[in-house]
Amino acid sequence: MSSYAYFVQTCREENKKKHPDASVSFSEFSKKCYERWRTMSAKEKGKFEDMAKADKVRYEREMKGYVPPKGESKKKFKDPNAPKRPPSAFFLFCSDHRPKIKGEHPGLTIGDIAKKLGEMWNNTTSDDKVPYEKKAAKLKEKYENDVAAYRSKGKPVSEKSSC
Repeated sequence: MSSYAYFVQTCREENKKKHPDASVSFSEFSKKCYERWRTMSAKEKGKFEDMAKADKVRYEREMKGYVPPKGESKKKFKDPNAPKRPPSAFFLFCSDHRPKIKGEHPGLTIGDIAKKLGEMWNNTTSDDKVPYEKKAAKLKEKYENDVAAYRSKGKPVSEKSSC
């Protein structure tokens, strides 16, 4: 765990002791913790940094002897040469409208821009969505052809017998 994670955990425990029956808004609690963390001195943060260092040592020690259970497969890594999935109609819409929103509202965060794009998409009529859906369908068809070609090229079939 990071030093900040230890700090938040400590704040949560303190808050539960002070207000055991109170329901806590996660976003409010997170904002307050973040503000408090930002204003803390390096000396105050030192306690949490020490806890994080000790946890890292523990983690590394435990991972040296870790053997994954049988039957659990290792994560398969995606081939970087494989065709990329095409964007959906919504993402095509977003790529067209994102620059306009950024220009009109330069102070918006990435999340706020995404919310605004989602609202715009939901308020867009079916007729206005058709060009994006057609383009997405064409891209999907091309992707499926590319995947078929990739798979046939990537797994050559040997015709030699192994005698």
